Amino acid sequence: MRVQDQRNEELDEAPRRRTISRASEVLSELMMRPLQPGLYLVATPIGNLADISLRALAVLSRADLIAAEDTRHSKKLLTHFGIAGELTPYHEHNAERERPRLMARLSAGQAIALISDAGTPLVSDPGYKFVREALDQGIVVTSIPGPSAVLAGLTVAGLPTDTFLFAGFLPPKSGPRRGRLEELKEVPATLILFETGPRLAKSLTDMAAILGAREAAIAKELTKLHEGVRRGTLDRIAREIQDSEALKGEFVVVIASPQDDEAEISDANIIEQLEKALNVESFRDAVRSVAEMLQVKRSRVYQLGLVMTRKRD
Repeated sequence: MRVQDQRNEELDEAPRRRTISRASEVLSELMMRPLQPGLYLVATPIGNLADISLRALAVLSRADLIAAEDTRHSKKLLTHFGIAGELTPYHEHNAERERPRLMARLSAGQAIALISDAGTPLVSDPGYKFVREALDQGIVVTSIPGPSAVLAGLTVAGLPTDTFLFAGFLPPKSGPRRGRLEELKEVPATLILFETGPRLAKSLTDMAAILGAREAAIAKELTKLHEGVRRGTLDRIAREIQDSEALKGEFVVVIASPQDDEAEISDANIIEQLEKALNVESFRDAVRSVAEMLQVKRSRVYQLGLVMTRKRD
């Protein structure tokens, strides 16, 4: 019986060994090829280091220079994979000074890899100016795709993914933040935002006030051991977050579009809110406030209100 169990284990292990062997072969093949001169935009893990791609490892290990948003942070990734290439900082505070130096090395025929602290370069960082200047000077720019907090948050949110808008970070102060949300209010797409832990509660309160009770999700620690996603309406999530302890790190906030959200709101929900509003407002004002709160068309609320009042009469 023990012999049979051992044979079964060996049979189960065989596919895993083939996968390991093939991955090693592919990486070896990539490492043996000469790295052509140019600028390489290399996506790096957003949390789980195992998410790095074989192409990313091959480029980072062979590049003449790695330009990183935070060299101390990126050093941990490179050390983990035994990469000891030259590392230099490139971020919003030194970009104007460093870009000419990097361009000179590219013009001299070197290969430079650009990486951010996590995820795909150029998303909420100053790298696009570097890319634009490289392209203007005829330098070959190559994207090495991989992890992205934007797409990870979108796909795990459970909201429509066919059309979406990434709007980055909102302004830190409430007034400008609400103004920006007003601009985004009518966008017919799922919204994706970044927000910091200390600002999340106040930001969600403003989102609920301006965008209404839309379906939403907030994701933290994506790809990490304690990954978490909270789903619900913006107003409910905002209330729950208010009661939470001080939050740290960055969050991905995903919000349903006006059309998608309206489709999820039932007539019964509208009538329920309308009945409450009619206790303190006129029919006209109640229709307007319910439409704004639920982010549905005023004509729909008006028609349901007429039906409701006729039944009462």
